[in-house]
Amino acid sequence: MRVEFAQTILEVATQDASVLFLTGDLGFMALEEVRDRLGERFINAGVAEQNMVSAAAGLAARDFKPIVYSIAPFATLRPYEQLRNDVCLHNLPVKVVGNGGGYGYGIMGSTHHALEDVGVMRTLPNMRVFVPAFGSDVAKCVRAMMAYSGPAYLRLGKSVPNFGLVTDASPWAPMRRVSQGSSLVVAAMGPVVEHVISLLPELPPGSVDLWSVGELSLSSLDGEFLRSAQEAGRVITVEEHYLAGGMAENMAPHLINACSGRLRFKNLFARGYPSGLYGSQRWHQDENALAGPGLLAALREMLGL
Repeated sequence: MRVEFAQTILEVATQDASVLFLTGDLGFMALEEVRDRLGERFINAGVAEQNMVSAAAGLAARDFKPIVYSIAPFATLRPYEQLRNDVCLHNLPVKVVGNGGGYGYGIMGSTHHALEDVGVMRTLPNMRVFVPAFGSDVAKCVRAMMAYSGPAYLRLGKSVPNFGLVTDASPWAPMRRVSQGSSLVVAAMGPVVEHVISLLPELPPGSVDLWSVGELSLSSLDGEFLRSAQEAGRVITVEEHYLAGGMAENMAPHLINACSGRLRFKNLFARGYPSGLYGSQRWHQDENALAGPGLLAALREMLGL
């Protein structure tokens, strides 16, 4: 999603001279045009994410609109105290962008994986969390977070085509129906929705009501989503994130209240490193039943097949 992100940042920064871009020595082979066109508004803060976030807070206090960018765990976990104390407690409009959400950095291992970023960012006051699923979502997410007056986190991952199921012209929404069905409701956070879409032909036609979730925290769930869950009585969530603090944990109380106990609720999530090995992002997704045979088996089991 870095290409779509860079294109949108250029558009936003061209329209607003108060936009600044700070990077933690990241973005090579993707952000060169942003650097060249923004000039002194592009700041390489070096491998010093804590300083970068504090500097961004100071700039935001002087009416600038800073965007800070790094690999997802380095953008969220390393400067967490600065995000809490300098940015969020003062409700400053610092926008944090983490690239390579989930297992995105693959073989580079756990230090570069972001499996708890959504959860920890959700706990911060005033923070909004965006997780685009499709390449066409990125521009909408960037514009939505820039329009928000407080802090926001954007989790970038693999760019997924919209398969013609989501129109580029549709407005941004925290939840969107991707494919309609009646037997099983599936909510997928971010780009892993691609894996569910790829398996739909192997399931009974019209059986899966698939929703793409792209913004957390959700104070409420889409009314149509809740009605579909009530009617189907079966919901499965798919997220490249630990269970704690993630989408399923966020949805659970809303679903329980709406469905009055008549609900089968299954969660597929990142379980870390079951084999103790590292591999590509897709390898980790397969190992955690977020893609491939494991995901198909879970969907079929929930459908009673």
